[in-house]
Amino acid sequence: MSDDEYYSEEKHGPHAYFELGDFALSSGETLANARLAYKTQGTLNAAKDNAILFPHMWSGTSASMEGFVGVGRPLDPERYFVIFPGQFANGFSSSPSNTPAPHNGGAFPNVTIADDVIAQHRLVTEQFGISELQLVTGWSMGAEQTYEWAVRYPDMVKRAAPFAGTAKTTPHDYLFVRAHENALKSDPAWADGFYKNSRDVAVGLRRHAELWSVMGLCQEFYKQELWRSVGFESLDGFITGFWEAYFEPMDPNNLIWMGWKWRHGDVSLNTDGDLVKALGRITAKTTVVAFGNDMFFPPADIEAEASMITGAKFQIIESLWAHFAMFCMDERDKNAIDGVFAELLAS
Repeated sequence: MSDDEYYSEEKHGPHAYFELGDFALSSGETLANARLAYKTQGTLNAAKDNAILFPHMWSGTSASMEGFVGVGRPLDPERYFVIFPGQFANGFSSSPSNTPAPHNGGAFPNVTIADDVIAQHRLVTEQFGISELQLVTGWSMGAEQTYEWAVRYPDMVKRAAPFAGTAKTTPHDYLFVRAHENALKSDPAWADGFYKNSRDVAVGLRRHAELWSVMGLCQEFYKQELWRSVGFESLDGFITGFWEAYFEPMDPNNLIWMGWKWRHGDVSLNTDGDLVKALGRITAKTTVVAFGNDMFFPPADIEAEASMITGAKFQIIESLWAHFAMFCMDERDKNAIDGVFAELLAS
């Protein structure tokens, strides 16, 4: 188990925990004493019909998307009750870094997007008694969870807004995720996932960050030296101060197990491999959003899936921050994303 302080309430703010007990995974294994971390903003009304669910991305936590909620903004906590559910392997919910033997470290079982969504469904229905969600939305792996929610529980999801993610992982993404897993595992201290401390795997984390520096942004971002707009004076300084600084505090096992979910994400598992049939189950009012220049989830891949959803709107937000437009380093990205929420919630 890692003793890294990154996964702390001091770092991410206080979380609540939903105890799942012995949780049956889609693999057939059971995760003993499983728990799901979550955060909320706003107040659930008496009718329990003002809830929004905002699952987070790969590498994130329940706190990651809180910045999109604010008084006077579309996700207004004075109007909506916003739930930020965790996912397995995020460092707060049951994860390789915090689970005792026999599922500690490299022995943690493989978990899926479906496992996350089933656990989240229990949180929503059992903890809060909610039977209808005004909106489910998420970015990247959060989009994968959004799709899984809309396909698995169509009667609960009134609106859906997946950002920069696909319902079924493409072969290109599968290969990339495997490459970044292998970069982490290449560290001499990896020890098959049973390293003593996550800081011992710093070499692997830096190699992993270097891969992300290539794919996470786009060629034009680097050509225009847009890293200067966020306070960096050199390319090397940006790699160290942005990419390495983001990933180095994290637990490698957590990243790998979340990555395995990304690599195997596929809503068509609900319909015996028929993606058209799976996406055809969605009844939510849906806006599907791609980010321009995104090399993980190119707009063409996202648009192809959007065309399989009845009545779905497809939209591109152009940004040289590419896949990381959701970080809102540019005010225009934040305004464009807020615009999507405002339009969808007004419908």
